[in-house]
Amino acid sequence: MTLRYERGPSRSPLVAAAEVAAYGEPSPPSRHTDAELAALIGLLTGRIQTVVVGHGRDDASRTAARAFAAAWQRPGREIITTVDWPETAASWLRSARRLTAPAPDAWVVVAAPLGFAQLSRRLRYSTGWDPRRTFAFASLHDARLPALAGPETVCGLRGATADGGFWEIRPR
Repeated sequence: MTLRYERGPSRSPLVAAAEVAAYGEPSPPSRHTDAELAALIGLLTGRIQTVVVGHGRDDASRTAARAFAAAWQRPGREIITTVDWPETAASWLRSARRLTAPAPDAWVVVAAPLGFAQLSRRLRYSTGWDPRRTFAFASLHDARLPALAGPETVCGLRGATADGGFWEIRPR
């Protein structure tokens, strides 16, 4: 997926209500599929050993994070920690620091696009997070994510689709 956006960067983690209204509020995450989970594991297998799992606090995100953790547990693979975050917060700094402090090989995320857009802004401008080392479930395969976060904030983020395909946010 190649997406184009005209919006400039914002250093605030908060997405303005006018921006949400302009792009339309993204839907909450749907339940993950077996094909999606297998594709995500496939993206990571062979080059990644340690991951930090991050997820929103909705039921679908929690369930997908637990399913990933169960599927990832094999010799030579480790989940360093699991971090959740609220859909709305004052700054997301605590969650961002908890996600990045362990310095994993990669991050695996599942969340609603609006909550992750705001968290990703905090991650990008306040930590050493790299979206190119971040892999996501299909819930973040939404054109509104880079529109709300700023395309430069999430450029390189990639993940699996519900049918077992792949997606990536690329530069303009």
